[in-house]
Amino acid sequence: MLNKKSIDDINVSGKRVLVRCDFNVPLKDGKITDENRLVAALPTIKKLIADGGKVILCSHLGKPKGEPKPELSLAPVAKRLSELLDKEVKFAADPEVVGPNAKAAVAAMNDGDVVLLENTRYRAEETKNGEAFSKELASLCDVFVNDAFGTAHRAHCSNVGVAGLVDTAVVGYLNQKEIEFLGNAVNNPVRPFVAILGGAKVADKLNVINNLIDKCDTLIIGGGMAYTFLKAKGYEIGKSLVDDEKIDYCKEMMAKAEKAGKKLLLPIDTTVAKDFPNPIDAEIDVEVVDSEHIPADMEGLDIGPKTAELFADAVKNAKTVVWNGPMGVFENPILAKGTLAVAKAMADADATTIIGGGDSAAAVNQLGYGDKMSHISTGGGASLEFLEGKELPGIAAANDK
Repeated sequence: MLNKKSIDDINVSGKRVLVRCDFNVPLKDGKITDENRLVAALPTIKKLIADGGKVILCSHLGKPKGEPKPELSLAPVAKRLSELLDKEVKFAADPEVVGPNAKAAVAAMNDGDVVLLENTRYRAEETKNGEAFSKELASLCDVFVNDAFGTAHRAHCSNVGVAGLVDTAVVGYLNQKEIEFLGNAVNNPVRPFVAILGGAKVADKLNVINNLIDKCDTLIIGGGMAYTFLKAKGYEIGKSLVDDEKIDYCKEMMAKAEKAGKKLLLPIDTTVAKDFPNPIDAEIDVEVVDSEHIPADMEGLDIGPKTAELFADAVKNAKTVVWNGPMGVFENPILAKGTLAVAKAMADADATTIIGGGDSAAAVNQLGYGDKMSHISTGGGASLEFLEGKELPGIAAANDK
């Protein structure tokens, strides 16, 4: 599947190793609220420290769009990583990322030391893969390791540009694991293979739906995107989220699934309310209605209990399950029941269970089922493109074996 060199294929002793990690973590009042991505990066970092490399970490955080916004600084990440690694992670606080602090910190490194650079997207060229910034990053290192699956589907300076400017560019453990799990699930699954898609927008998942109908045995559709499918079937969906431009596409996909002899499961009952909760976790009055007849003044916000049972039954018999996107507004305890039911069914299944990053990963971790899954992807968009069957530039840029 993947014939790329990894950190196990190289010797980093005494070398300066730039590692592109994915530290794009949610922050609230300067505190990290979900450290899944930091924990996922530790095995690669620890291996490089143990092998005597000079470990220089870099990542983006949020979308500063080329401005050094203090609220998007990686300083809190350096602090938390120091605690997780039980060793100092020196933070190079340069608004230009590769500035006097970074250069001095790298020059002073001993083998096994760790430095973290500032948010790579403080530089506007980062997302345009501008050569000057790639060269600055490359000037700091002898070896480049890409362990950021979350941005593997983008060609930026810190994952693709720099890789082309160093002789040794390899993938870390995290990227290796992502490719093995997601790659095998899609290209060589143990059957029955059930794919579950949720989330708000059909438009984001068009190609995934198309590709997965070819690959899976059963495709389950929930979340906000289900209402466009329900409308395509001629059902009344009330005030529910809908993408009218994609109704014909949904019809095509349902016809394609039927022709291919694949099961395509849609909600049969829906949890509805008068309005979207505001704030998102506020108390809310809900009722459960038949998915064919959502009242005109109501909107669907979660799958109903019968649907939860239908979806859970499909998961029970599966041998491979890939899930991307929640079944409802899981941030609200009243509207998290559908997502919870799917998470529980996956946790109980005798199957390889893969969560495709983004909101589904947050949901599974918040609901306490994270450790029951075979693999939780650290990249929402990247895992989607993988499920679409696309080549990921961040992975393609690494040296072949």
